[in-house]
Amino acid sequence: MEIKIKSDLHHVVIVGGGAGGLELATRLGKSLGRKGKAAITLIDRTRTHVWKPLLHEIAAGSMNPDKHELEYLAQAHWNHFRFRLGSMDGLDRAKREVYVAPFYDEDGIEIIPRRTFQYDTLIIAVGSTTNDFGIAGAREHSIALDTQDQAERFHRRLHNALVRAQTQEEPVRAGQLEVVIVGAGATGVELAAELHNTTRELAAYGLDKINPDRDIKISLIEASERVLPALPPKLSNSVEMELRKLKVHLYMGERVTEVTQKGIYTHTGRFIPSELVVWAAGIKAPDFLNNLDGLETNRINQLVVHRTLQTTLDENVFAFGDCAACPRPGYNENVPPRAQAAHQQASMLVSTVKRRVAGKSIPEYTYRDYGSLVNLGRYTTVGNLMGAISGGSMFVEGLIARFMYQSLYKMHLMALHGFFTVFLQTLARVITRRTEAKVKLH
Repeated sequence: MEIKIKSDLHHVVIVGGGAGGLELATRLGKSLGRKGKAAITLIDRTRTHVWKPLLHEIAAGSMNPDKHELEYLAQAHWNHFRFRLGSMDGLDRAKREVYVAPFYDEDGIEIIPRRTFQYDTLIIAVGSTTNDFGIAGAREHSIALDTQDQAERFHRRLHNALVRAQTQEEPVRAGQLEVVIVGAGATGVELAAELHNTTRELAAYGLDKINPDRDIKISLIEASERVLPALPPKLSNSVEMELRKLKVHLYMGERVTEVTQKGIYTHTGRFIPSELVVWAAGIKAPDFLNNLDGLETNRINQLVVHRTLQTTLDENVFAFGDCAACPRPGYNENVPPRAQAAHQQASMLVSTVKRRVAGKSIPEYTYRDYGSLVNLGRYTTVGNLMGAISGGSMFVEGLIARFMYQSLYKMHLMALHGFFTVFLQTLARVITRRTEAKVKLH
């Protein structure tokens, strides 16, 4: 089935409703869509959006996703763009058509047939997925945290493991309540700290047979020699000290060689028993990009783009965020796959699309590094800010860092809803928090 639009409108198709793609669709809808200057269509494989940096909190149970997810159909209705549910699986650049696979429900029944969408400007923002590097058993016996469904699945497994340990007659066996996190990047260390808190909260809700300090273990494995290897050593050292205070077991310089139902093996011959393994080591772009009508990709499936964010072989196809390999002038590397880069690129693409519709030249993207913040739940937040005051790097921690970390999420929400709506949502959560459990109990 082919989706038709008015022939006199410039049709912008955005594939991927992550933070960058949703912000872009919202801003273009508010401007070009509302004024009838272009037709904006957003395509995503899920019905709702949750900010990806929150997934570790959903996995740990410290956040109820029902209170933070956004429905794409409602957002599209309010902001003058169209939302279509489905997964892109092909492209015809000559015809300027995007192919979207049929959509099936959980019982395997086809709900939406295969469709074709025409475009004048195509923007691909499908993000990234966890890279298991082909490690034996990683895909079968570990859980990644790429989507809300995966985060909720891990939380259910964690909760079930605690309930099982509470009701069984025999003592807790080795690995039964140990969580092994592979990868000590931001996701890994934030999840470790969040789990330390929520597992103790969960145990306090009537699970009296479980001694958290004795029975619940959290291990973090990293192939590099330190946690947060991509960030400055001072920040890394501060986070490592905090994790050791929480008695998180750190295995640095250990490379995982196999994952089984009972635990993991490393290249040194070490075996760590665990029935709950989270894989958070490395990223790659979705596999379907590697065969997308001849567009150039790199070794991790990212679409190679110019600084205009146009793909190298087609000026009508753009890509940004984690799925794009964008050059960074003056550095022997591409723009890093970080949320701030996707936000910056989305902001530039708003101007780019407006200028394309008007027949004007388009700008080039320059990455601006504003630093990094790592949130260890209720324990502490640390980070380094680039260009603050002195023009260099400034280390921050504690309440100031936590406020800034929380502000990042509020900025994302304000880009989608505006200040007044976000203010009311925040006030409502403050009021209702007093009547809710501190952790998700199911």
